[in-house]
Formats: sequence, structure tokens, C-alpha cells
Amino acid sequence: MKILFCGETFPAAPRLLEQFLPVSGIDEIAVSPSAALPTALDGVDVVVPLMSRVDAALMDAGRFRLVQQWGAGLDGVDLDAARSRGIWVANVPASGGNADSVAEHTILLILATLRQLTSAQANLRRGVLGAPLGTMLAGRTVTLFGLGAIARALVRRLRAFGVHLVGITRDPAAPKVRELALDAAYSLQDRDTALAQTDILVLCLPLSEETRGVIGDDAFAALPPGAFLVNPARGALVDYDALYTTLTQGRLGGVGLDVYWQEPIAPDDPLLAFPNVIATPHIAGITDRSYDEIAKVVVENIERLRRGQPPLHRAI
Repeated sequence: MKILFCGETFPAAPRLLEQFLPVSGIDEIAVSPSAALPTALDGVDVVVPLMSRVDAALMDAGRFRLVQQWGAGLDGVDLDAARSRGIWVANVPASGGNADSVAEHTILLILATLRQLTSAQANLRRGVLGAPLGTMLAGRTVTLFGLGAIARALVRRLRAFGVHLVGITRDPAAPKVRELALDAAYSLQDRDTALAQTDILVLCLPLSEETRGVIGDDAFAALPPGAFLVNPARGALVDYDALYTTLTQGRLGGVGLDVYWQEPIAPDDPLLAFPNVIATPHIAGITDRSYDEIAKVVVENIERLRRGQPPLHRAI
């Protein structure tokens, strides 16, 4: 059996998978740059997309039987094309993989933006003491847009900071929402009511055609002046031009980003030049513990494929 990692991002993943896989039955674990994928598929049984697009053309270039995501997001996989070709597609849900790690990193981004970490580091280099003036997290209203596994992990951690917790979700009356015991929960239709009282907006949504660009001009207009935005989910949830304009106008207190519209983001992207933007390179879910949990699920699905069984957590 041959496994191909598509792209050279997230370099720890292939090495870790090799440690967990049994020695027998695995012929090769290979890594291919995205541009060379069509020529690297000979004999491949399992592809791991990472940040590469797995579309109909790539499926037709190989004979692989399973698309196994290293994590939760499947927005880069053409599910209809896989379904019509009889190719299994599976992921590792955040609840069983990296939700806790993403939640921890989100706390880091929140605190870094509130305390203006970029300006603080610049002042340290200049020998300036006692500046900038930070913003306390305690007592602020934190709105979680989307109440899935990552939001649930965040709720447990944010309570310790004494914040006011608000949620935006499809069904505010759902049992899973009631179990979170939020201070308030709003439907998608009442989104702007929630945004109007928000100090810190955290995006916890999956990316779909419905959610693409969901944070645009109207959402930024609904936020109070000086509000903060933190996005550990998917870059395309935010309209790039709307974010750039809002930052240029000085209407946001700060922005914390771990995900981008095209990845990796260009080092000279204008967004990165704003002193109140904190950016990290898509590492929210990249920890020793989350990778161990993800690798175990991926190994189990590879073993199931070898036995002719459908994979766990399959979308197709």
C-alpha cells in the first residue's frame, strides 16, 4: 500500500504517520509538491490532501481508493467527483483531533491582539517601557460564530477569564447549545444583533458556499468601533477587501489570523503590515497531542481500507 501526502505543508504529518503505521503492508509514504501531483500518483492507494486541491482531474490521474484528510476540513476535496468515482473520502473531526489545540491557540491570538503584541515587541526593540496600553479580556463580550467542537473547547477555557459568552448558530434552542450555558445565543438571522454587542468575534465555522465571505462589509458595520476579530477557522470566511477597508479606516481594535485566503499568505501581503494584526502560519491545530490523535484515526482508516472496510468519519 502506498500513501501520498499532497503538498509540502505541515511537514510533521508524514513523519508522525510513519511512526504509527505498522511496518508490514505499507510499501511507501511519499510526499509530492502540489504542482507535481498528477505524475506522482502511480500505485498510490491513499492520498492525504493537506492544503492541496483534490479535484476530478486529479482523481482521474490516479487509481487511489481513499482521500484521507489530516484534520477536519474537506473544502478542498471535490466530494461530488469522489462520489461518482466510488472513492471514499474521510476526515478526522475536530472533536476527536485538534479542537483543544485550536482552542488554546485561539486564546493566544485573543490575548496577543488585546495586548497589541506586535507594538509591544517593537517597543521592546526601541527601549520604550510601559507601552502600549492593552485591553483587558475580563468582562468583555466574546461572540463565537459557530458552536461546533472548537467553540465548545473555547467555552471551557474562556469562562476562566470572566467574559460574557455569546453564540451565533443555526438553532439557538438546540440541546447542544443549551448545554453550553452561554449568556446569550442568536440565530443566523439575528446575527447583527449579536455582533452589535461584541467586543471579540471568534470564527468557529466550517467553510462552505453558504459561509464563504460571511464576514463582509455588513458584518463589520454591525460590530462596535474598536471590536476585535479572531479567525482560527478558514480564511475565506472573511471578505478580504472588507477586512482591509475596515482596518484602513481604523474601525477594528485588532485582528488575529491563523488562516488565509491563499495559503501560505504572501509575506508582503498588505494585511500583515498593520500593527494591530497578529498572524500565525496555520498552526492552531499543530501540537504534539493533536497530531497523535489525528495519526491514530488516519492509521485506523488505512487499516480499514486494507481490510476492505469503509473508513471512519467518511463524508463519501
